[in-house]
Amino acid sequence: MYSNKFQDHLQTQLNDLEEQGLFKKERIIASPQSAEITLENGKTLLNFCANNYLGLSDNKEVISASQKMLDNRGYGMSSVRFICGTQDVHKELEQKIANFLGLEDTILYAAAFDANGGVFEPLFTEEDAIISDEL
Repeated sequence: MYSNKFQDHLQTQLNDLEEQGLFKKERIIASPQSAEITLENGKTLLNFCANNYLGLSDNKEVISASQKMLDNRGYGMSSVRFICGTQDVHKELEQKIANFLGLEDTILYAAAFDANGGVFEPLFTEEDAIISDEL
């Protein structure tokens, strides 16, 4: 596919990254996501995963509710709401959140990237400027 010279060059770069402590090796997780996880090699670690800060990834009630939704709605939307549409359960959850917060309405985004597209693109034009630092 590519020359041995190029492969040697890539291997040298990888070796350099490893020597500098910049090479990231995958840790294969062999347990549910939780505050404590077990790796494929049997080692147990604390998991500081930002997406599980509420500890819901292995919560029995969440798992049970997810299984019921699988039976009722299948595996998911197959794409984002912008493409596939909004389900009634989206609107039900958003209304419950709005009521809880005392707001007229809410909209949930799956990621900050989606929220940026949903907020900045429709509200700002080429005449506007968004200034942000690297953080």
